[in-house]
Amino acid sequence: MAGAVLVLTAGCSAGHNSPVAHPPVPRGPVHPAATTSAPPPRPRTMVFHGARDSGMVALTFDADMTPGMWRSLDAGRIASSFDRRIIETLHTTQTPATIFATGMWIERYPGETKKLAADPLLEFGNHSYEHSAFAMPCYGLPALPPGRQTADVRRTGTILDRYVPGHTPYFRFPGGCHDKAAVRAVLAAAVTPVQWDVISGDAFGHDPRAIAHNVLAQAKGGSIVVMHLNGAPTAPETHAALPDIIRGLRARGLRLVKVSELLAAH
Repeated sequence: MAGAVLVLTAGCSAGHNSPVAHPPVPRGPVHPAATTSAPPPRPRTMVFHGARDSGMVALTFDADMTPGMWRSLDAGRIASSFDRRIIETLHTTQTPATIFATGMWIERYPGETKKLAADPLLEFGNHSYEHSAFAMPCYGLPALPPGRQTADVRRTGTILDRYVPGHTPYFRFPGGCHDKAAVRAVLAAAVTPVQWDVISGDAFGHDPRAIAHNVLAQAKGGSIVVMHLNGAPTAPETHAALPDIIRGLRARGLRLVKVSELLAAH
């Protein structure tokens, strides 16, 4: 997983590079928000992908925030840790997606979180409170002691309850780092760990075509793709790679869905 996970000792912002020119991306079917819906499925084990015969792929975006990133934002060393161009592309192409947000990211962007939560194309999952590692080593992230892990998941779940009513019961490990004890700690919070089987390589990636190629070369029915919502400097070209990713997956007849829909077909 080296090269695929954000090492969050520095801050993140929406990149300022001009997007790569792209032809129009085909829209997917629009699914209006339902007035009532069944609870998302919650498997009692760790999930890496959905059913391979589903014909579906889930795009996921980690919204990371650490104390160091927060300080960098306060000091003006970075402008933002939310690349809105990603959301604009999802809207333009009518592409559903799942955001895994840390509690600190939600606290930094409470108004934006509420707006995203109201969008029927999007759903939210839990990404810990401050992106500390649940297993070591983990790409330079500080360790979260095992005795605090379940409480950390619940703390972020409470923040999600406040800003994202009806959020999914899903959790993504910071850095993707986990062991058996960490999985048990997350399950003890009544939340299912959701990993991925497709690494986009958008973390510190500066070639959007290479990022798109990584996804299209790996993705198949049931795949869960990991990307990042933060923008530059840690994920500067996600926004530029996304149109090609969406276009390429749909050209292969794959349907883009939220993680909850993918797992419902498992």
